[in-house]
Amino acid sequence: MKIVLAEKVSPATLAIFQKEPGWNVVTADKIAPGGLPAELADADALVVRSAVQADAALLAAAPKLRIIGRAGVGVDNIDANEATRRGIVVMNTPGANAVAVAELTLGLMISMCRAIPRANAALHAGKWEKKSLQGSELRGKTLGIVGLGRIGLEVARRAKAFGMNLLGYDPFVAPVIARENGVTLVPIDEIFSSSDFLSLHVGLTPQTEGLINKTSLAIMKKGIRIVNCARGELIVDEALAEAIKSGHVAGAALDVFRQEPLKDSPYFELENVLLSPHIAGSTDEAQEAIGIQLANQVRDYLKLGVVQNAVNVASLSEEEYAEVSPYIEMAARLGQFLSHAIGSSETGGNIESIALTYNGRLAQLKTDLIRNAAISGVLAGSDGINRINAASVATDRGIRLQEDKREHVSGGTGAVLRLALHSAKGDSTATATVLHGHSPRLLSYDGIDVEAELTGTLVVIRNQDVPGVIGRIGTILGEAKLNIANFALGRSTRLPGSQALAVVQLDVPAEAQPALQQALAELRKVESITSVHIVELGKL
Repeated sequence: MKIVLAEKVSPATLAIFQKEPGWNVVTADKIAPGGLPAELADADALVVRSAVQADAALLAAAPKLRIIGRAGVGVDNIDANEATRRGIVVMNTPGANAVAVAELTLGLMISMCRAIPRANAALHAGKWEKKSLQGSELRGKTLGIVGLGRIGLEVARRAKAFGMNLLGYDPFVAPVIARENGVTLVPIDEIFSSSDFLSLHVGLTPQTEGLINKTSLAIMKKGIRIVNCARGELIVDEALAEAIKSGHVAGAALDVFRQEPLKDSPYFELENVLLSPHIAGSTDEAQEAIGIQLANQVRDYLKLGVVQNAVNVASLSEEEYAEVSPYIEMAARLGQFLSHAIGSSETGGNIESIALTYNGRLAQLKTDLIRNAAISGVLAGSDGINRINAASVATDRGIRLQEDKREHVSGGTGAVLRLALHSAKGDSTATATVLHGHSPRLLSYDGIDVEAELTGTLVVIRNQDVPGVIGRIGTILGEAKLNIANFALGRSTRLPGSQALAVVQLDVPAEAQPALQQALAELRKVESITSVHIVELGKL
């Protein structure tokens, strides 16, 4: 085996590879400038961090390459699609820095309570300001945790040791996991209204961007303190700064920002805001853990064929991949479409099980990748999910998985996926197929037949089946100057109250986002409309 470590790694990482007899390990300091393609000509594995661009050109120089290991989470510098086409597994190391992030989160909470930075600065300036530094304790306070993935649960375990009361919001974790960690699952608004401290641990999605905004801040308990070690885009900075200035929010501790490095910010002038330069995962232990985890993953794949934390699809022949890939994409988009109802009044609870039924030709294909794509779509708002680890992550979160294959079906299209989500308060189901070899199409949603392309910006509207609703929808969207790309309709007299469904595909450039939000608010005011949801699926 030849292993190329294209960037500097820790000694412990290097040692794992060097222990393997007969392995040729090439370190970054031995690679001449511009000489990486030549080194990869006979390499089995490539290990990178963030600097090396593993693009199509570089991969073309590596005909024997079997695996690319990324020491970290982000894989933006790796062309995963090209790697998949070449049969190369791409692995990253999610969760290796979870403890480091959790510890900083608790450290920031304590620093806010006890004004540690101000006390330190004052004493360094020769000032003894003991009387003005009266603090408060974490004990007995309520901590609201938004996102109960690896990091969120590590925060919960540590906060529990401080005697805090724990509330959690994460529609992608089973109630049993929350209970085992002492967390009470509640709706997001209750998190805001009941928490003394709020800690964010979710990924960035259309649903979570701007989660902390003027409206959500108004719901929050006066005197709340907010910690963000996740993504800067979760917070509308101007709204938080104003809430801090008014005294409604007692303080904030921020480690991540919309623009990094942070050079201009409304927080600079606020004394009760702690700022750190994205250091949550920057500990010696975390960086070493990331390197060791990656080395073990690469070694186990090369020796045993074990795939861990892969971010692309599993190995398929070129012919198999060509046939299954459109259905993989369709399944992911169907999962994303259906996930918009999770936690809403339509299903109203945390997801407990996911059921997939493969009909017709789908039942004859290798469906593991289709299953994982659907699950990753459903759990797209959860941290660290991808199309390889989706099933194991779902199982770890206490979500039951059920699969059924039906090769012989009568009537209709020959390859249909049915996806059903179950919670304690209800079910939500949808079916989809692929038309023309590449176009993913929704066929039904919760018992109502409707054909809509699963791409772009979709507005999903439920309404009473009465005259005038379609015209009102068109008028509102037209007044907002939003172009309708497609308008799909369905109805069912079998459902209570003769319900109808509209799936409206819109052209929404970035500058039209405010108009879209206003239009959604207007649609929700229409008496005959019972629900309005937006689903962002992106272009094909």
